[in-house]
Amino acid sequence: MSEAPAPRNEALLLLEALPPDLQQAVPVEGNRLDSLLELVLDLGRQPEARYRDSVEYLSEREVTREDLDFVTNRVGMFGEDNRAGIPRTLHRISAIRNRSGTIIGLTCRVGRAVFGTITILRDLIESGKSVLLLGRPGVGKTTMLRETARVLAEDLRKRVVIVDTSNEIAGDGDIPHPGIGRARRMQVPRPSEQHAVMIEAVENHMPEVIVIDEIGTELEALAARTIAERGVQLIGTAHGQTLENLLSNPTLSDLIGGIQAVTLGDEEARRRGTQKTVLERKAPPTFDILVEIRSWEEVCVYSDVAEAVDAMLRGEAPHAELRVRGADGNIQISDSPSVAPTAPALQRRPPAAPHGRQRIFPVGLRSDRLAEAIQELGVPATVERELSQATMVMTLRQYYQRDVPWVRRAESRGVPVYVLRGGSYANILRQLAGIFDSPGAEDQGDEEGGEESDAAMGPEAAAIGQLQRRIADRYRGE
Repeated sequence: MSEAPAPRNEALLLLEALPPDLQQAVPVEGNRLDSLLELVLDLGRQPEARYRDSVEYLSEREVTREDLDFVTNRVGMFGEDNRAGIPRTLHRISAIRNRSGTIIGLTCRVGRAVFGTITILRDLIESGKSVLLLGRPGVGKTTMLRETARVLAEDLRKRVVIVDTSNEIAGDGDIPHPGIGRARRMQVPRPSEQHAVMIEAVENHMPEVIVIDEIGTELEALAARTIAERGVQLIGTAHGQTLENLLSNPTLSDLIGGIQAVTLGDEEARRRGTQKTVLERKAPPTFDILVEIRSWEEVCVYSDVAEAVDAMLRGEAPHAELRVRGADGNIQISDSPSVAPTAPALQRRPPAAPHGRQRIFPVGLRSDRLAEAIQELGVPATVERELSQATMVMTLRQYYQRDVPWVRRAESRGVPVYVLRGGSYANILRQLAGIFDSPGAEDQGDEEGGEESDAAMGPEAAAIGQLQRRIADRYRGE
């Protein structure tokens, strides 16, 4: 990778906004200036220079209000997001305010245009498919977006429009930074209006590609879907580090197709071997490809988002591709190690019919009803009074969702937990018949006309069970 021309001169422009004594304190010789990440000025504290590998104090004296005023008078206007910049540079100055709105701290982040960052993803960008980038703050998402816009506009000669909400991609001022090449930039008056500018870009400027940084609200997610449905390629970033984060975020899950709770009929639930309430993908994903950026040298690629989401909702490990850039610049591609999702939908397969006499510990169920049902069906089971001696647990949905201690302890020990929606005698009969493959109880359950029972919830780790309940409750409540 190489940096854009004259990055040192741009960094010096940021230093010129500092008070004179602090300017002199920042070392510019050697590679120190090139490794500078940000300058931090907090009222009443020593000024700091933060590098890639260290933090240094610039002065023994404390920062004063005059120092903060000196800097704010030499940079652009602060927007509603408390960010400002220096015209025609990529530097960002972010403010911290007190309760009355007065600036009491500044973070001056050094912006650099870096060439070659998307080599590891270039084939995906050139495919014409929409690509979503995820990653922790500071990992290089915005830098990759900037380079993507330049490559698409200059190398592929496409009509590219950047929706630049905080002027981070193309810099501050009316003239965009040369780091975006021939791409055009639309500024956003207020961050809350980003979704409107996204739609305006499509309607007014005939783009082939739209580049968006930080999709973070439901309106922006819906605007992205509208753009994708018009056949425009989208390259964007979103809040989140992994596909799983996005899957469990109701606000942004529409980017990967959205999730809805679906109630299956008895026959379909039996055919699938799942519970009657399952989570399914609601629509085609807005983005075709999802990239988890782990560092500039390593990314994880889901080349088919729809297939990956469906696999995760089934509780399976989605197929992913790991790409690593070596020291020689060559890209090594391999299958990412399969990791089972920690938050699949509630469609776990029930365990096979148990062998031998089972000891059932009831949670929230009447023991006498359970004993009577066991006797009527003649199944090899007894009611157990001690959880430590139980080989399975039967409980009601309300207790399972509340994560009561008995259920939590059973899951931690790997004891199968079977969940019923209601504690009626017919439901208990039906559940026992399903567990032991005993015929004759289903008709009685149907005649009861009461609540339907759920399929079994097999042995699961406690953490997975809790995540499953949280996700299911969240989407059922929408």
